[in-house]
Amino acid sequence: MPSAQPFPALPADGAPRDAAAGPAAFLVTGPAKGRRRSAPRAVIGNLLHRLRMNLTLRKYTPATIAPYFRQLGAQVGEGCYIVPTDLGTEPYLIKIGNHVAVAAGVTFVTHDGAAWIFRQEVPDVQVFGPIVIEDNCFIGYRAILCPNIRIGANSIVGAGSVVIADVPPGSLVMGVPARPWGSVARYREKCLALWEAQRPPGIRFDPGETWWNSRHLAYNRARLREHLLRVFAAQLRTDAPLPREDACASP
Repeated sequence: MPSAQPFPALPADGAPRDAAAGPAAFLVTGPAKGRRRSAPRAVIGNLLHRLRMNLTLRKYTPATIAPYFRQLGAQVGEGCYIVPTDLGTEPYLIKIGNHVAVAAGVTFVTHDGAAWIFRQEVPDVQVFGPIVIEDNCFIGYRAILCPNIRIGANSIVGAGSVVIADVPPGSLVMGVPARPWGSVARYREKCLALWEAQRPPGIRFDPGETWWNSRHLAYNRARLREHLLRVFAAQLRTDAPLPREDACASP
């Protein structure tokens, strides 16, 4: 039985051994000095970049972030309310119309990552596509918008939906993949009827104000809380199930 050989001594400069030194050399040797110096700089640089981005984004609200996205190359209309602060890797391929609301967690995907499996054949292959959202649309919480889609005007995309094809104007879509789910006209009737009962008395709005930009927002939200607790008092009892037929999200 051959005698065990000790691991080769580490070089003084900490550089990795070549393959002749055996696999153990790669396990016990650390990065070269140059790498040890550059890694902290890269980490610090990344932290500083993230800090600058956070400070920049803190200047905006969902109602005022459109100019920031325009600087990145996106086309964004007026009167939008966009909660996400990231439009993906190709923001210049995104066009958002007027009076569009985009809820938290919405993902914009303007490239097809599945092209990866063809890179052994064509190493640089990539596939891209624009995302167009026309006027007066709502994109629900954590929806995923895939490349090469157009969401027509006056449309609603339900929460958690994955949109892989065009959405005709005036459509309500939801699901994975997103499919038509009732009509916007019927949804409008239901929402307006529910708000008639749920709208708190005595709320205040100055001319031109909406719910979220009103200077009376704090007062109005307090009235809303009091009113909704009265409206839903019976349903909020622990022994009372919530009636699905009254849910505004159901078309």
